[in-house]
Amino acid sequence: MFEENHLDKGKINLQTNLSYGLNTEERDFITSIKFTFEMKKKPFITIQLNCNFEIGVESFNDLVVDGKIIIPSWFIAHVAMITVGSSRGILHSKTEGTIFNKYSLPTRNVAEMIPVDAIFDYKY
Repeated sequence: MFEENHLDKGKINLQTNLSYGLNTEERDFITSIKFTFEMKKKPFITIQLNCNFEIGVESFNDLVVDGKIIIPSWFIAHVAMITVGSSRGILHSKTEGTIFNKYSLPTRNVAEMIPVDAIFDYKY
């Protein structure tokens, strides 16, 4: 939280960045989401959250095709939505009792942010 960048009035911009990756040794799919609330191009709240989702052995093996691991876009959207929901709760909790508690994360169709499956190289 950057109170010095917050103004009582003005247009608020919300930047959203989503990234994801795969730890093949642990079979963890990782989503990372970062939200930045800005006024006059200066951030006044930033929250970033990483969530790890372990994929079961059998399910993981089903994702392997010709030396690649293909994570379906619907799965990425699903776990990204869980990450967004968790971020929403953490933001509320961390800003409780501050001037920033009035700000919340809006609903968003994260599926629009993930138009294609993710493909990772995989060596057995």
